[in-house]
Amino acid sequence: MIDSQTYRRIVRASAWYDLVVTVGFATPWTFAAVHAILLWTIQALQLPGAFPAFDPVHMLMANLLGSVVTVWAILRIRDPRMLYGRYDAVARILFATWQIYAVMHGASVIILGFTAMELLFGVLECLRVQTSKSGAGAGRLASLSASPQS
Repeated sequence: MIDSQTYRRIVRASAWYDLVVTVGFATPWTFAAVHAILLWTIQALQLPGAFPAFDPVHMLMANLLGSVVTVWAILRIRDPRMLYGRYDAVARILFATWQIYAVMHGASVIILGFTAMELLFGVLECLRVQTSKSGAGAGRLASLSASPQS
């Protein structure tokens, strides 16, 4: 069990990780550079699995993912509440599942580096959070759903 301030730091750290890793996916120009770097790394390390060139539809999907995750990351950096951390944990488990599925079906194992981070932050964001001693149930509910006070 961790305290709520530590949990907020975990949510914010996971958001910074997402921002750094995915902002490059948000535009066709930046994704071209990210793709080139990943392809170079795969070739230099002689990693198994496919990492094909991206056609316009692949590029669109990468850009949509990068755009949405970038906005989601900025929200969690600005407001790292517990509710967002819980939703993010679910998203990370889904991402890790599909990444493992892709590798099992021939995608490059370089993806597993990202999978490890998804699982790490997903587990951390699932940790129990210590609530206040008075009105424990109400305190937990309030911390999950309350909007920031003005």
